[in-house]
Amino acid sequence: MRLVLSIQDSKLSFFLELIRNFRFIKVEVLDKEPSKEEIKSNIRKGVKELQLIEKGKLKTTPLKDFLNGL
Repeated sequence: MRLVLSIQDSKLSFFLELIRNFRFIKVEVLDKEPSKEEIKSNIRKGVKELQLIEKGKLKTTPLKDFLNGL
């Protein structure tokens, strides 16, 4: 049987540690939502890449060429 649970982020690590101690329960993480820090880090990387593109230090592919490649 499968069961879907919604758990507060602040309690998730405690809950996972608890249920992993039961041998009859298999834990499978389906969708991991990115943390706030991961989101901030990705935004920072994107801004840095954009700055490099604007300075001409990072090559880009024209949209038309990209779409033709699909």
